[in-house]
Amino acid sequence: MRIFAAILAALLLVTPASAQIISPSEMLRSSVANFVRPQTKAFATRTTELSKAMYILCANGDLPAAREVFAKAATAYGRIEFLRVGPLMEENRVDRILFFPDRKGIGLRQVQQLLAEADPASATVPGLQQKSIAVQGFGALEFVLFGTGYETLTTSDGAFRCAYGAAVAKNLEEMASEIAAGWADPEGIAKRLTQPDPSYADYRTTTESLEAVVGLVSHGIEAVRDTRINPFIAKGDGKANPKLALFWRSNQTLPMLSANIRSLRSLVELSGVVTDPALATDITTAFDNAEAAIAKVTSPVEEAVADPVQSAALADLVTATQDLQRLIGEDLSATLGLSVGFSSLDGD
Repeated sequence: MRIFAAILAALLLVTPASAQIISPSEMLRSSVANFVRPQTKAFATRTTELSKAMYILCANGDLPAAREVFAKAATAYGRIEFLRVGPLMEENRVDRILFFPDRKGIGLRQVQQLLAEADPASATVPGLQQKSIAVQGFGALEFVLFGTGYETLTTSDGAFRCAYGAAVAKNLEEMASEIAAGWADPEGIAKRLTQPDPSYADYRTTTESLEAVVGLVSHGIEAVRDTRINPFIAKGDGKANPKLALFWRSNQTLPMLSANIRSLRSLVELSGVVTDPALATDITTAFDNAEAAIAKVTSPVEEAVADPVQSAALADLVTATQDLQRLIGEDLSATLGLSVGFSSLDGD
């Protein structure tokens, strides 16, 4: 009886841990069903709201409402922009949606020139889609709503500016709808990723599919650090340059970073891809550290970089992303027997 009781107690102790382990196929299915499809659908919904808000702005002059919806749509994109496979990468959508980084200010100059020329064709979606990718997405719309001359949006002098902004919003709505539809397609990328087959050109094995998912997270963390944080914070004896931060005009720099980090965390957690308890604890701690650092940055970015406490928090955020990239890109990959490989940032 004592032996039986001991065995039963041992089984009760190991069952909860064992219940956390799911098959690679289930990890893939869960990634798509619980994260990718809901988030791409949410982005499509937010851009539809944005398009409507821009129409109302042009008709009735409700600038505060348009700005608020812009922020919601932008952060909705922040939750999926690391999904750099399939629909987002087709038809150059990733750069058309958000042309960033723009280190030489090319996009800004092109938007300013477009506004100065006031060509009616540029205020239509078909005409806009023939223009540079830099004038088609969120960066351009942010300048319309927050950049020099934004106050004309509520006057007759800003009619073209508003119509152009409305065309940008409609363009974003169309692209977001195409992305959501691409992931919803039962015969599309979701099937290839979750049901890999040797006949496919992209995902031939479960290992390749898992490498893609884990790689998206690892490279997404790297992109947050190297394209969103490092360019504007002070490093060494150098000075901070807050105008290199994404969305500094609209004060959406930190909300976008928060959306990035929380979505990367959500994919890791919802996929069930981390099965080692100790590694799971380390990854959770690193994500907690990243979110805690973001929460400490409460001022507009140009003020935050000049404040010792907030600039230290940004440095802590960089450290947290370094920890996360090591834990996920190296430790998790090794645990799963994967080779994540190099990111698109390598060589930049």
